[in-house]
Amino acid sequence: MRNPGRVFLKHLLTWIFVLLLCIISIFPFFWMVRSSLMTKTEIFGTPMKWWPKEIQWQNYSQAMTQVPFVRYFMNSLFLVAVNIIGKLLSSSLVAFGFSRIEFRGRKIWFGIVIATMMIPWSVLLIPQFMLWNVVGLYNTYVPLTLPAFFLDGFYIFLLRQFFATLPRDYDEAAILDGASYFTIYSRIIMPLCKPALMTVCVFTFMNTWNDFIGPMIYLKDPKMSTVSLGLQMFISQYTTEWHLMMAAATVAIVPMIIMFFFAQRYFIEGMTFAGIKG
Repeated sequence: MRNPGRVFLKHLLTWIFVLLLCIISIFPFFWMVRSSLMTKTEIFGTPMKWWPKEIQWQNYSQAMTQVPFVRYFMNSLFLVAVNIIGKLLSSSLVAFGFSRIEFRGRKIWFGIVIATMMIPWSVLLIPQFMLWNVVGLYNTYVPLTLPAFFLDGFYIFLLRQFFATLPRDYDEAAILDGASYFTIYSRIIMPLCKPALMTVCVFTFMNTWNDFIGPMIYLKDPKMSTVSLGLQMFISQYTTEWHLMMAAATVAIVPMIIMFFFAQRYFIEGMTFAGIKG
């Protein structure tokens, strides 16, 4: 028989450890919200205050008007929408081919696709910039959207692993009924893969929304700036409007929280099933 006191103590220590991890994870978000509701002098004032003496709601309206944040939101949403469509179409089609169609050299080609994940993005940065500049697409959204319609090793691997969990009987029955591979892909496989597809959407949304290097390199027109570039505009050469930047950052993080809140069930299921088969 196990000692009830020892079991209780073990569970208590586990819950305390988990609680400490949650507090450590949530603390930066709390600090950001707290700073967004303070005056500029209160943020770094001494003694340190955990909550503003008087809540400064006007920081949010001032942040939205001092910098054209609404326009930057729309720009970021446009990039997110195009990239999600591109990633879903290209990655799902390639993953379907690798998982459901038998062809010569399939494993070799899949290995080559996986090997592209080992190439650091920084190595390709200068060649890609020179290429887009030569073809005259600098200061456009094309460099930030067109690559989404081509191969992405991670998403192909993720979807291919999920597709492999689906029974082949569906394919065989559809082929006997005269269905083509595209029909199997669009009408059978895709409806059954909502968790994996939602996982791709979440990752693409986060990567595109938080991307700072890409827009900073390829966009010169301030009207085309994204949310991540808009946050930088609160930083000047001699001073930083910390209270306004924290207010803008709080607003900028809301779409990601909403996205993950509605997609968390599919997201967790997709990540779980993606590793079942190799």
